Amino acid sequence: MRKWMRDKFKRRKKTQDDSAPKPAPLQPAYFEPEPEPEKSAASEAALETRIRESEPLPEPAPSEEPSGNAEPSTAQSAGGMRRPRRRRRGGRGRRRPAQQAAAPASAAPAEAQPASVPAAPVSAPRASKGVVVLAIGLPGSGKSSWFKRHNITPLSSDLLRSLLFDDPAEQGFQDLVFSNLRSMLKARLLARRPLNYVDATNLTPHDRQSWIKLAKDFGYEVQAVFFDVPLEVCLERNHRRPRIVSDDVMHKMSEKLKPPTFDEGFSKITVVRVKQQGPL
Repeated sequence: MRKWMRDKFKRRKKTQDDSAPKPAPLQPAYFEPEPEPEKSAASEAALETRIRESEPLPEPAPSEEPSGNAEPSTAQSAGGMRRPRRRRRGGRGRRRPAQQAAAPASAAPAEAQPASVPAAPVSAPRASKGVVVLAIGLPGSGKSSWFKRHNITPLSSDLLRSLLFDDPAEQGFQDLVFSNLRSMLKARLLARRPLNYVDATNLTPHDRQSWIKLAKDFGYEVQAVFFDVPLEVCLERNHRRPRIVSDDVMHKMSEKLKPPTFDEGFSKITVVRVKQQGPL
């Protein structure tokens, strides 16, 4: 074994070239630090610019843009560097708060001088298609006599009671009577009849308002004929008529009676009174 190892080492020594130069052994090297170059004014300005950019700066107003004759800032003159534009959250196309505040201010002078708008033409009043005349008064005040004297056939509630119930004194279906009476008047207005008369008591403005509204909806003007007759005269005439209304009902109707006014919508009011007899 020893002999074999000895022969092996001899063969290795023969294969190596003794003439080749051997490399120098590695030695540690120690270098002295080089002197730092002096900082120039440009580098100091750039460093100061970076420090300033790291701090939050207020956004400049758009109206304070530098003009062509203005002097450059200290950072631009010293280092020749342009401050990078900071992009706000929201992407492109979004206005800054300062620009949003300046936009209405710039638009104010334009809004202060509005263009002249031509005035709308005033429409002429619509011509009336005809007249609806309401009789107003207590029973026995002379309404039916007045219509007969003027050869007028009105739409009468008493006539409608006679047609529906065969009794002009029937007072149990007032809503049915007056709803049919309004339907008859509406039919005449649809037929464009120029003169229309309604013979009923029509004591209060509430009772008259439905007639006035119906007539005005069809383009008719409304007139009133008020029978200003004392209650005593109405009671005396009532007792002479075939259809008698009780005195209690007559007194209650007299308390409810309200004279017509133009504020209700009447275009004309005619007042009918009883002639006073002179001394004998």
